[in-house]
Amino acid sequence: MREVLIIGGGASGLAAAIRAAENGENHVTLLERRNRVGHKLLATGNGRCNLSNSGVSVRHYHGEDPDFAAPVLSRYPPGRVLEFFGALGLRTAEEYGGRVYPMSGHAGSVLDVLRLALEKPNVRLETGAAVTAVRREGGGFRALWEGGSARGDALIVACGGCAGSRLGGVTDGYRLLGALGHGCTPLAPALTALRTAPEYPRALKGIRADARLTLLRGEDVLGRERDDVLFTDTGLSGTAVFALSRLVSGRAPATAAALDFFPDTPLAALRADLARRRAQWPQLPANRLLTGTVHSRLGLMLCKYAGTGAAEAQSLPDAALDALARAMKDFRLPVTGAAGFETAQVTAGGMRTAEFDAKSLQSRRVPGLYACGEVLDIDGDCGGYNLHWAWASGLTAGELL
Repeated sequence: MREVLIIGGGASGLAAAIRAAENGENHVTLLERRNRVGHKLLATGNGRCNLSNSGVSVRHYHGEDPDFAAPVLSRYPPGRVLEFFGALGLRTAEEYGGRVYPMSGHAGSVLDVLRLALEKPNVRLETGAAVTAVRREGGGFRALWEGGSARGDALIVACGGCAGSRLGGVTDGYRLLGALGHGCTPLAPALTALRTAPEYPRALKGIRADARLTLLRGEDVLGRERDDVLFTDTGLSGTAVFALSRLVSGRAPATAAALDFFPDTPLAALRADLARRRAQWPQLPANRLLTGTVHSRLGLMLCKYAGTGAAEAQSLPDAALDALARAMKDFRLPVTGAAGFETAQVTAGGMRTAEFDAKSLQSRRVPGLYACGEVLDIDGDCGGYNLHWAWASGLTAGELL
């Protein structure tokens, strides 16, 4: 029987272990540093686990060579990944933007079927096994941790990345693969919140809006996304922010975030509505002109941004209405940076993909060594693309080793 050693009990490691164990000639040992597998999985998708996206394609992935992901995504497109989960007993549903979730609405359902699939006589699960070193031994590999070791004829490194350090993100995979002769590209947090000048976000903390977000460097547009935006005490979060956050830590990072809270309404129409409101409620305090159109705190803040003050609406000059209409379409916040790895959902960068075979994910330097998931220099957009890469690459490594 062939011994298969897998380091990392996250999404990609679990998928690799399940697929490898389907071959009765394999005995699989799965090593996980925490006291249970799949800990980070429970927090994905706000606890709902956005496990895939029907629109998966290479254009949604990033890295030194995004096309490296193409063979794996072709081998395991969304339909085949969902077939894998369906065979494990998981029922799924597709929602807005092609996002796929468990029908139960709980990430725990995904982890439950994965853990159940590991309950096989040819699978050994070792938790609390934080691997400190891997060495070559007798044509194979030996992994060592405090108080134990395990040997494998083949080794899959599926340790994940350093994003989400509060939930268990680590640098183990980079260190172990580096010791085996592999290089790593620069690491940066991705799918993370933005830090902005604090005056407005602090007052708007907890408010969520559907808006068009544009990241700017000066007046140059770096990127634009329409989706959910959430104000935090330090800046901006939400789906639209995650989608563009990589532009903040680039070589020429964004300097401002512009929010359009009425992307479907022309500026002239907003200006006309404000004039109507001024005429209809002349005694209304000017800083309440947006009552009923947006969250009350956001309306007050937009008025403050536009400088309307609290005088009666009838006293507002036309120029003030012009400024308020522009604020509704172009509310700008200076960007000071991106949140760190502790809250990021994924790591941009990783082990250099040129050193691995794109079809099998086997190392070109060390025969019998494979890597999958976030530890490689492939990361995806927000919307289920990163978990899809984890499943697809894990299944590929487990099948082809």
